[in-house]
Amino acid sequence: MSNSLLPMLRRHEAELIAIRHDLHRHPELGFAESRTAAIVAKALRGWGIEVAEGIARTGVVGTIRGRRGGSRAIALRADMDALPIAEATGLPYSSANPGVMHACGHDGHTTMLLGAARHLAENPDFEGTVHLIFQPAEEGLGGGRLMVEEGLFDRFPVDAVFGMHNEPGLALGKFGIRVGPMLANVDTWSVVFRGSGGHGAVPHRATDPTQSLAQFVGTLQSVIGRNVPPGQTAVLSVGHIAAGDARAPNVIPAEVTLSGTGRSFLPAVREVMERRLREIASAAALAHGCTAEIVYRHDYPALVNTADEVALAARAATALVGAGAVNADYPPITAGEDFAYMLQKRPGAFILAGNGVAPDGTFHHVHTPRFDFNDGLLALGAAYWVSLVEHALGG
Repeated sequence: MSNSLLPMLRRHEAELIAIRHDLHRHPELGFAESRTAAIVAKALRGWGIEVAEGIARTGVVGTIRGRRGGSRAIALRADMDALPIAEATGLPYSSANPGVMHACGHDGHTTMLLGAARHLAENPDFEGTVHLIFQPAEEGLGGGRLMVEEGLFDRFPVDAVFGMHNEPGLALGKFGIRVGPMLANVDTWSVVFRGSGGHGAVPHRATDPTQSLAQFVGTLQSVIGRNVPPGQTAVLSVGHIAAGDARAPNVIPAEVTLSGTGRSFLPAVREVMERRLREIASAAALAHGCTAEIVYRHDYPALVNTADEVALAARAATALVGAGAVNADYPPITAGEDFAYMLQKRPGAFILAGNGVAPDGTFHHVHTPRFDFNDGLLALGAAYWVSLVEHALGG
């Protein structure tokens, strides 16, 4: 049936585009997706789907039972939240919420799963149960973790769980997936160097935390080059530095603050990065008579796909676009995803769907003010979800 899926889903493409544009125009930040969640719940109920609301505050789960009975169950997950970014696309449906935009395509993810929900509700010719997870607060707030902690899979038992994300720079109609770690551990770190400060004209009377800062930043990248095995991928980046006052350039500040991110795939590499960052910061402080307050926080874990579910997802995508358009050994990415928490509890797979590339090879990446989800992906993404159900539950 997969060969006819895409034409069938495209019959509702105009409606899907209208939904996506509406969600894009009214973005909501994590745990505040009340309007989005209400739209999702209303649509699901309108198609005769069982609905549970208020999971992890604003999460929604829809349940569709196949007409052939059966005990096997799978879950399909989409995220709903937007980002605190001011939109600069100039589109007619651009954000009406100043400083907030769908800069990661979650408006499209929600819409694709809604498109699949409608089709599955109208054509429940499968054996088992499909749970449709509309998750809040993926963007750094851990909505996926909270859903799991609130007993998501106790309340909605599944044998496997699947996720999907659009991928700018990958051509529309192509998919990417891999077995094992696909997205990275996400860490956040901060260091505060403290000294006495003093007058810039008499630095010998001061302990200068900017010296510690300079040594620390200059040495930090040696962790990647000299402590992480060459075959492993890892990132340590400085994202913020604050010190002193621009109105007082003749003052040596008493305190310097900096923070950044760490990315890795293996627990051992993560441990090395944290240990060496702490050691380098402490040594840089000691060398200049200062102190260092260090925080290294483990945020999202690495997203790890399981082999059987990757094979299943790849077959479902191949049935739609052909084997040549599905890369089952897609390179791992140092971005993070809280879908990882769901994969810690159940087998599953996370797939990337191409969001397209301009003819000149350019594209706007996620988390940037000019990004927009590609409407051409809506019907294809919905068809992928349906194809996955067909392959998993014998449709």
